[in-house]
Amino acid sequence: MSRPRQVRFNAFNMAAPGHTWAGLWAHPRDRAIAYNSLDYWVELARIAERGLFDGIFIADVFGLYDVYGGSPDAALLSGAQVPQIDPALVVPTMAHATRHIGFGVTTNLTYEHPYQFARRFATLDHLTNGRVGWNIVTGYLDSGARGMGQTANRSHDLRYEAAEDFLAATYKLWEASWQDGAVLRDRDARIFSDPALVHRIHHDGPFYQVDGIQLAEPSPQRTPVLYQAGTSGRGRLFAAKHSEGIFLNGQTRPILAEAVRAVRQAAAGFGRDPYDIRMFAGATVIVAPTRAEAFDRLADYAQYVHTAGQLALLSGWTGVDLSTLDPEEAISYVKSNAIQSTLENLTLRSPEPLKVKDLATLSATGARAPFIVGAPGEVADEIVSWVRDTDVDGFNLSRLVSHETLEAFVDLVVPELQDRGVYKTAYEAGTLREKLFPGRGPTLPDSHPAAGFRGTGGAAELPRPRVARA
Repeated sequence: MSRPRQVRFNAFNMAAPGHTWAGLWAHPRDRAIAYNSLDYWVELARIAERGLFDGIFIADVFGLYDVYGGSPDAALLSGAQVPQIDPALVVPTMAHATRHIGFGVTTNLTYEHPYQFARRFATLDHLTNGRVGWNIVTGYLDSGARGMGQTANRSHDLRYEAAEDFLAATYKLWEASWQDGAVLRDRDARIFSDPALVHRIHHDGPFYQVDGIQLAEPSPQRTPVLYQAGTSGRGRLFAAKHSEGIFLNGQTRPILAEAVRAVRQAAAGFGRDPYDIRMFAGATVIVAPTRAEAFDRLADYAQYVHTAGQLALLSGWTGVDLSTLDPEEAISYVKSNAIQSTLENLTLRSPEPLKVKDLATLSATGARAPFIVGAPGEVADEIVSWVRDTDVDGFNLSRLVSHETLEAFVDLVVPELQDRGVYKTAYEAGTLREKLFPGRGPTLPDSHPAAGFRGTGGAAELPRPRVARA
């Protein structure tokens, strides 16, 4: 018999007091109030590694949520993803305290330059021994654009055109600037690097220009593992071309299954194996030794969800000011410059109209993704059935009461899944990429578009859009 499909997990967190559920930091057992301490992150990483998770997936957003009521007040009052710290800076400490777990770091490319960015992520890859991934985002909050001296964000599709150009430049820096064997470290000959094997990168794109040698030597993975979270029409094409891991949401199995199917089909259109991409669904899981205890925990946690803060998050994600709607009113689809797939899932793809008041509750409706509550066996049943019915590879487990809900999952659900033969009992050796794709090797496969730059000194080009320089 063939081996059962192995389920994968990331601990989904954010370097802020509140993440996907506003207000839970106020729960007396929650640790997220210490989000700006290294102890918080080290403890998180050790718990997740004890559970054999693939990674700590750290969300980030550049800007404040000020769409709701035209003000950031609700976000500030509730700690809804603000204040925040730079997620990249907590990774080396977590890596030093662990040996295997990976780190998916969200960074908005719109406010970066490829030359400096390529060095930063090569540094993280060195310091983690090849355990870092980049969650590619282009931003959706106008408040972040204003903070960077711009009047507003680029339009939705134009952000993806810029991302194509950014990736072309960083691929050249990571894959083509330093050839294999360029770094000798030859003390006797007193030669550190062979200049003949190091190449200046010339990139003159519609958005970004580079003329220089990559500052960091090749890291264990060269290019970090590439994650992406967009599943709008344009986002799916981008993800299918570039991503190795995709984070999706969908409050029903048909919504999630369709998103997975569309990305896998698009990947095949780019000449990639559709299963070269690991699909992670967002999920909220509350587990306890008994079903009654699990629902008691749900009721306990639900008291701390901050309604206005939750609606502030949803307003930012959708681009719709929910303060203008009656709580009993159903949210409707409008064209938005924010996260288009979120609004589409809540409106066009939803099997029934969703009321504003229900979107701010700790529930399946409010989660916008799988919402699982129960005893260990029940939770394991649900996880296995979501994988079977939607073709996802695993889940990004949302933070609730930190680190209580993560510990409960590790202690109660992981053994249940292992007993069923659908979850690993030990880590694979090697880098994050080798753990996600056993037998592949530490670098991107030849089927990935970045591989076309190898051995060219950066002279090759990715197909790129013809747009005016922004």
